[in-house]
Amino acid sequence: MTNYKNAEALDKLTLGKATRYCSEYNPELLQAVPRSLNRDGLSISNENLPFVGEDVWYGYELSWLNSRGKPVVAVAEFRFPCQSENIVESKSFKLYLNSFNQSKFSSWQDVTLLMEKDLSNTCGSKASVKLFPVDNCPALNIDHQVFSKKPTCIDEIDIQVNTYQLSPELLLASTDKNVECKTLVNETLVSHLLKSNCLITNQPDWASIYIQYSGKEILQKSLLAYLISFRQHNEFHEQCVERIFCDLKKYCQIDELTVFARYTRRGGLDINPYRSNISAKAPVGRTLRQ
Repeated sequence: MTNYKNAEALDKLTLGKATRYCSEYNPELLQAVPRSLNRDGLSISNENLPFVGEDVWYGYELSWLNSRGKPVVAVAEFRFPCQSENIVESKSFKLYLNSFNQSKFSSWQDVTLLMEKDLSNTCGSKASVKLFPVDNCPALNIDHQVFSKKPTCIDEIDIQVNTYQLSPELLLASTDKNVECKTLVNETLVSHLLKSNCLITNQPDWASIYIQYSGKEILQKSLLAYLISFRQHNEFHEQCVERIFCDLKKYCQIDELTVFARYTRRGGLDINPYRSNISAKAPVGRTLRQ
C-alpha cells in the first residue's frame, strides 16, 4: 500500500526513540520525510498531483527570550505547500521549537524569518510562518462551520461496523443509485470519528474531517464506514488525507472535491492537512477539540 515499510528515510528519525531535549536554538533537530514514500503507492507525484492544498500547523507552546532575557510567548501558524518535496516530521518539529526556549532574539520578526528559513530548507519549498500574541490570534477562534456552507454531520447514522482496517472498497457502494445521473449535489459533510495511528509509534491520531464536494450524491453510510475503517490504520496525518481524497475521486462520481482534516493537538502542535481541486488555501480557525 505504501513504501514506508523498511524505508531508509524513516530509520534516521528520532520519532519513537528516546531523545534529549535541547533548549537552545538548533535547526539541525528538524527532520524531513519524503512525500514520495506514500505518493508512489497512490500513483501520484508532484508532476501529476490531482489536488492543490497545504498542511497548516498551529503551535501553542512557542517561547523564546528577548534581548534582555525576558521570556516571550506566542502562538504560531505554519503553512507548507502540498507540492513540497518533504513533510516535516512532527517530533523533530517539537524538539526544534523547544530549542527556542532559552535562546535570545531581538524581535518577533527575527524569530519569524529564522523559522521560515529553517522550515523551508527542511520541506524543500517555501514555508510560511506567522506569530501571534496568545490573546489575539485567528487560529484560536472556535470555528464550528469551517466552510461557508454549514456541514452535515454523518456520525449519527446507525450502521453496523465490522471493519477497522483500511477498506476503500467500502466506497464502491457509496454512490446513491436513486439519484439521476444528471443530478449533481453540492454539499459539505463532516465526521468527528476519524482515527488513525502514527506510523512509527502507533499512538492514536484523532481528527474531524470535512468533505466538501459536488457530483453525484455519496451514500453517507458508506462514507462513514470507510472513514471508520482508518481506525487501526497506520499512516501520517498528511498521507491519510491524500488517501481519502484519492479514494473518493476513484470510487465516487465527484467533480469538485475538498478534504480538510482538523487533527487534535499533541505536544503543542496540531496538524491540519487540506487537499482540494478547487482552492489551495485552507480556512482559518480551530474546532472545539483543538
